Amino acid sequence: MALQSDKWIQKMAEEEGMISPFQKNQVKEVGNKKIVSYGLSSYGYDLRVSNKFKVFTNVYNSVVDPKNFKDDSFVDIEGDTCIIPPNSFALAVSVEYFKIPSNILTLCVGKSTYARCGIIVNVTPFEPEWEGYVTLEISNTTPLPAIVYSGEGLAQILFFKGEQQCATTYADRKGKYMKQEGITIPAI
Repeated sequence: MALQSDKWIQKMAEEEGMISPFQKNQVKEVGNKKIVSYGLSSYGYDLRVSNKFKVFTNVYNSVVDPKNFKDDSFVDIEGDTCIIPPNSFALAVSVEYFKIPSNILTLCVGKSTYARCGIIVNVTPFEPEWEGYVTLEISNTTPLPAIVYSGEGLAQILFFKGEQQCATTYADRKGKYMKQEGITIPAI
């Protein structure tokens, strides 16, 4: 697999709609306000987190079960920021919509600004021919509350081109998270 350059990413975003909306430069300020950057980078794309979050809560004494997930495990938050409690977790959704080509696999890693604050972003790979808004998993590993800023960069997507075409794409196998919109909770 070969890592794809910023020129390839820009071409695919502008000509094939791979990323929408697409920002062809790194945005580091809005007005005079510094932000956590987003947009095209050297070998990837820094996606933004929207203003919608689901933060884990223990109000109903729920058990987290991926085979029988209860939506009451979360509190829904919408706003310019989200405060994630100490040693807790939130789900969010990207601003950008992605359409991954059939010969591409992506890896997503958290941005260092957040990582240095103990905020870890985990996103599973975007498989060939997957498309949708990205459900973002955000962990606050610190003993203190942590803030995440809506509309700003949260994670970087790296695009890898396969040397051969895969036998079965995500679309071929009708993956359960295909064309997801909003924050998508676990499904079996």
